[in-house]
Amino acid sequence: MMDKKIPKAVLMRLPIYLHYLKTLPRSEKKTISSSAIAGALKLGEVQVRKDLALVSGAGKPKIGYFVDELIGHLEHVLGSRNITKAVIVGAGKLGKALMFFDGFPEYGIMIDTAFDCDGSKCGPLERGKQVLPMEKLKDYCRSENIKIGIITVPEKKAQEVCDSLVDAGVSAIWNFASASLETPDGVKVKNENIASSLAVLSCNC
Repeated sequence: MMDKKIPKAVLMRLPIYLHYLKTLPRSEKKTISSSAIAGALKLGEVQVRKDLALVSGAGKPKIGYFVDELIGHLEHVLGSRNITKAVIVGAGKLGKALMFFDGFPEYGIMIDTAFDCDGSKCGPLERGKQVLPMEKLKDYCRSENIKIGIITVPEKKAQEVCDSLVDAGVSAIWNFASASLETPDGVKVKNENIASSLAVLSCNC
């Protein structure tokens, strides 16, 4: 197992490798080459080889990587074997869609609680999930040691929500609001502008 600092661009690709490897029939596919992974994912072979070398070392000549071993190394780097709890602020359609998305646990992320300022949205949901009022955000985050917050509120409310999350001890924010957030040093923000992403795609149609 490699113990190197992994560049952000590489970290963004690791979940893609992990998901692909987990779709392989385990009884039939015990080893795989970087070229096979590159071909399946339509990525450059050199890029894949360099990426995997950072998490699992070099593949064995004429063999490649043992699939189960490579999955284990990727899970270790991505923290998939440890559960990290996250919260959502904004229990509208997008917030609930993210809450019930089944793909997050595969990468060690669990979301079972959202917060909203609209009391009519608060209460228990199916599958053991819940929506709580905003005034409970700080106490909940601190008691559950929440470090990741997901913002799915309108743009005009985003900074206020961001400030509340930071005050509650959150150190990483996934922002779906089309607002530029101001955060203290040490708080990471990943902006996800769905409209602009779709606009980029439409320009290439």
